[in-house]
Amino acid sequence: MSARITMTTPLVEMDGDEMTRVLWAAVKKELIEPFVELKTEYFDLSVKNRDDTEDRVTFDSARAAKRLGVAVKCATITANDARVPEYSLKHLLPSPNGTIRAELDGTVFRKPIIVRNVKPSVPSWTKPIILGRHAYGDVYKNTEIAVDGPGKAELVFTGKDGKVVRKTIMEMSGPGILQGVHNLDSSIESFARACLIYALSEKVDVWFATKDTVSKTYDGRFKAIFQRVFDAEFKAKFDKAGISYFYTLIDDAVARVMKSSGGFLWACKNYDGDVMSDMVASAFGSLAMMTSVLVSPNNCFEYEAAHGTVQQHYYRWKKGEKTSTNPMALIFAWSGALRQRGIFDDGRDLIAFADALEKGCLDVIESGVMTGDLARLADPAPAKVLDSWQFMDALSENVRKALSR
Repeated sequence: MSARITMTTPLVEMDGDEMTRVLWAAVKKELIEPFVELKTEYFDLSVKNRDDTEDRVTFDSARAAKRLGVAVKCATITANDARVPEYSLKHLLPSPNGTIRAELDGTVFRKPIIVRNVKPSVPSWTKPIILGRHAYGDVYKNTEIAVDGPGKAELVFTGKDGKVVRKTIMEMSGPGILQGVHNLDSSIESFARACLIYALSEKVDVWFATKDTVSKTYDGRFKAIFQRVFDAEFKAKFDKAGISYFYTLIDDAVARVMKSSGGFLWACKNYDGDVMSDMVASAFGSLAMMTSVLVSPNNCFEYEAAHGTVQQHYYRWKKGEKTSTNPMALIFAWSGALRQRGIFDDGRDLIAFADALEKGCLDVIESGVMTGDLARLADPAPAKVLDSWQFMDALSENVRKALSR
């Protein structure tokens, strides 16, 4: 490649914390900037800068993402009490991921990065399963009470017009527990649109499942809204793309998933997605080989790695020790964002670069060269197990070869 690829529109870059911040800079320097005249609007989302700006930087980055349509984010610390003295913080600010998700009204999709020599625990899974989790309401915004004796439990709704709807939940015969959950039509609609938008971008089928046979009103509403949004806005687009939307019961979906070959987007309600995303990630291997993208119903994409800041590796790196942190999910966050930028801007060279970057990196692992987290899972055993920097060198060399071809 004699000349670097130009970008028409910037993408939003959200820098982060600890070991992922160190590798973030290395990925840009070694694998992106030699080939692309990178244009970004940069935001420092490190925990100290978020604290210093009263979290304004997080909201500013989210607004920039809405304006530009594509963002790429490094892993960030969500501070707890132990972090306050470590970083001399004034506040315990909320999760930046949660703030950005709320600002974009987005849905998070997790997708494994598959290599031939790291086999999933489910042998039939030969293609990625993308897990889309609705991250609003249900048990995560519940209200609970414990009762210490007999009585009537009721569900009561008082409308703005003063009209009262009242239903008996249970005539309690003794001590017990009660829980109230809710969701909003607007949030379910956003979830449906985000799933269907992302499936179109990935050209994969969508599976959606609830338990509407039991929860006829609550889960039935999810089913009805998904179907309405699909029929009104996406059916013709799905037909043109040669993909489909499929609804079934959640227990049937689980059985089908375990026997499938993968290659679809599994849309899940909040709790289902919480559990099933961990199951899918674990079955495919390493969190360092799992991508994450936040998609808004307004067609905004924010890419990041699925893992955290790799705190313990950072402490070792600060002492001058070697680390074996796997940068693959960070690399795929950049390639995903650059590809989407190319799609939006009709930048074919940028799309081709993103494809070549991913293939060049995957080829290194499939040749038997990898970091320690994958070495424990690889079959056959790896030819070489490298630390982070040796692995980055191997990736850089192979990507240059791939692009020169």
